[in-house]
Amino acid sequence: MGGVRFSADDLRPFAATLLERGGLAADRAADVADILVEGDLLGKTTHGLQLMTPYMNGVEDGGMNLAGDFQIVADTGAAFTWDGDYLAGPWLVLHAMQEAERRVREHGIVTGVIRRTHHIGALQAYLLRATEMNLMMVLMASDPREESVAPHGGLAGRYSPNPIAIGIPTQTTPILIDVSLSTTAKGAVNRANNEGRRLGGPWLKDAAGKPTDDPSVLFSEPKGAQYPLGGADLGFKGFGLGIMIEALTAALGGHGRADRPKEWGASVFLQLIDPDCFAGMDSFLRESTFLADYFRATPVAEGDPPVQMPGDRALQRRNDQLSHGVELHAGIMDALKKWGGKYGVEAPAPL
Repeated sequence: MGGVRFSADDLRPFAATLLERGGLAADRAADVADILVEGDLLGKTTHGLQLMTPYMNGVEDGGMNLAGDFQIVADTGAAFTWDGDYLAGPWLVLHAMQEAERRVREHGIVTGVIRRTHHIGALQAYLLRATEMNLMMVLMASDPREESVAPHGGLAGRYSPNPIAIGIPTQTTPILIDVSLSTTAKGAVNRANNEGRRLGGPWLKDAAGKPTDDPSVLFSEPKGAQYPLGGADLGFKGFGLGIMIEALTAALGGHGRADRPKEWGASVFLQLIDPDCFAGMDSFLRESTFLADYFRATPVAEGDPPVQMPGDRALQRRNDQLSHGVELHAGIMDALKKWGGKYGVEAPAPL
């Protein structure tokens, strides 16, 4: 990190204006900017404003459709499926969340599947919107074009890292789970390769199947692959979960790898759950809060930090950056300034 900070309230309109100048409608541009800045606030720096350059490239070359609306593929009340036509991913997901929230008090669980969206950013960036309403949220995504993760025991990539995120409300700090089902996220591999760094461990395999920490094996020929979550020894677990996400996103949505798509995008599974429709909100929050407190109080070895729940560090970082500014990863603002120069949008001043 470069140490330069910017106000989140300045970054959002700056990013939104760039997208608008490129031709995206104002409400859609605002949704995309909100999710990208939220990603940076939570520390998902490979899935924050770093995505603006590929998003703007999509705006310019047609990879992100700027006009039109999603099509309803199916709708049974508690479940709906949309075809997103490669419209702005964050706008589609937020719109689907609003639709699910409108229905969930009646049905208890509402599931939405969106096929053929543009990229949707960091999954964790959506969760607070649900937990603040005392709703559980499950969000999953796959990219039917991406083939960087090898099935357990295989050499060649066949599917995408397939993240899953779950938001769980408590009486205090929500639990915000966001896990890639590959050993490491593809964005982290991309960044390490671009910066000429090694990875933090042997999280990839080269084309011969040898474990390596060299990110370049994903970008050279013959290509290596990412391990499923669990790595060389226990990757069968991550592989199984990756298959689950393929089924819940692409198969349920009716569009996936069998279609051999060329576009960068996502198949999305989204679910909201209202605890009030089960044993009741009070019972749910009592148990979720007890679990979080009980786990945090787990004894640790002398000198080790206390146990933290998923999302604790992200929320601490978010609170700090809302107060003291968003610390953008090195090079991100330089790239944003280039887009600002092209579209006549002045970049925000650092704090």
